[in-house]
Amino acid sequence: MDAQEARALAYAFDPRSLSAAFYESPYETYAALREWDPVHRCADGSYFLTRYADLDQVYRDRTRFSSDKRSIFGPAFGADSPLYAHHTTSLVFNDAPYHTRVRRPIAEALTPAVLRGLEAGITSLVDSLIRRLQGLRRFDLVEDFAARIPVEVIGNLLCVPREERVPLRGWSLAILGALESTTTAAQRAQGNEAVREFTRYLRELVAVRRRHPGPDTDLLTRLLAQPELSEHELVQNCVFLLNAGHETTTNLISNGLFLLLGTPAAAQRLRADPALIASAVEECLRMESPNQLGNRLVSEPLMIGGVPLAAGAYLTLCIGAANRDPQEFAQPDQFDIARRPKRHLAFAAGAHACVGMGVARLEAQVALLRVLQQLPTLRLRGDARRSARARFRGFVSLPAEIP
Repeated sequence: MDAQEARALAYAFDPRSLSAAFYESPYETYAALREWDPVHRCADGSYFLTRYADLDQVYRDRTRFSSDKRSIFGPAFGADSPLYAHHTTSLVFNDAPYHTRVRRPIAEALTPAVLRGLEAGITSLVDSLIRRLQGLRRFDLVEDFAARIPVEVIGNLLCVPREERVPLRGWSLAILGALESTTTAAQRAQGNEAVREFTRYLRELVAVRRRHPGPDTDLLTRLLAQPELSEHELVQNCVFLLNAGHETTTNLISNGLFLLLGTPAAAQRLRADPALIASAVEECLRMESPNQLGNRLVSEPLMIGGVPLAAGAYLTLCIGAANRDPQEFAQPDQFDIARRPKRHLAFAAGAHACVGMGVARLEAQVALLRVLQQLPTLRLRGDARRSARARFRGFVSLPAEIP
């Protein structure tokens, strides 16, 4: 693409009208935006930001930018809808002091000691899934592997009975799907019904846990002991934890397998030097960020990248573009599992950095390394299908085989 074509692509960009080619790979579009229109004014009056420095500034400034989405979600979902009630209670879409009050007990429940205690169980789960793949020979790395891990891990953290976990993934996909830039009435209806069913289930689980508290490792029992959390706040933020932990971690694992299996030299290097696994996961997060978009509202007039923004302006923060910004990362389109430093924004930054990122990292490190070690001949077999979603980047299907 020459400079004139790139400039035209950037100026015409509309996140509400995306092509199939964009969903397959948005990075050419993101590069054009970074170069020619990094603070892009969209047709609806919002702004789409693509440079690393601008996103990092916004994420770390809690005074001039707000995460409160009530003014956006009201018109989008209806102020009396279950989706509105859920997303406006979720800590991720709120500012201090509410965000601080709700985030603190969750963060305290996911301490390094708790994470260390999870590793053996995650390893056992991954090994059992790998044995199943060995028996199948041909399989889908999303359905048969990546999607099964976070549901079990978060289910274990909340002590959800194993036989009751089947609906969790469907609920999660429906609720998060309603956050896309464009949705149909059917998608919103599906999301609302998922919130109803999910919250109904969790209220029943909370009632059981009040009568019969779980062990110290039970996240739900620990959260119930926090007097500052109302039951509504507790339930909605457990929905958030299950949703965010499931969707993004499924994408992280499947994106990571796609990158490693598509780059044999990197896969072989990791087999030869397993100590690189932490670095490799960070590079997967940077190259194919599971969560591609964030949002903020401007709280007071200011300038970003030479563009004046009025109070109330709505910003879309393009994590996927920032994580390939050549001003921050040398050879940003090259997959380098030993890359240093690793200042990517896949988990956002500042006070709103993902509260569950330690769990996601651990799951990915165990899953990716053990697959490479135990299935050395594993290969993709074509027909991989990306999800047609701009906010969450992953696969609907990733067929593979063991020859």
